[in-house]
Amino acid sequence: MHSEDINGKTLEHWDCNDLQQALEKNVIVLIDVRTPPEYMFEYIRGALLLPMAAFDTSFLPEGGSKQLVFHCGSGVRSRKVAEACLAAGHERAAHLEGGFAAWKAAHKPYVGTDMASGAPVQVG
Repeated sequence: MHSEDINGKTLEHWDCNDLQQALEKNVIVLIDVRTPPEYMFEYIRGALLLPMAAFDTSFLPEGGSKQLVFHCGSGVRSRKVAEACLAAGHERAAHLEGGFAAWKAAHKPYVGTDMASGAPVQVG
């Protein structure tokens, strides 16, 4: 993980290993900002769907002691959403660098779709 300062606030860029470890430890709330069709086709188990098109920081789930981490397909949308969180007054925001594409390239587990049946299938 690396971070950058944006107007005195912290934007964290997580890699796939950081995210997998945090998910296994149950210390984050993972928010997928892709579209509903993207999510329905394949997703990281446990991720909540909050599409960027409908994103409003006032409706973010309360993570309690858990940190919110955003992800999208490539890391572009999740970075924009994380920056919006910072602009809305949050002191720290995080996203998966490289997005779901990086997650799959790193052979991390996710739920995909069996193209023959349309049923969900665990990958990895």
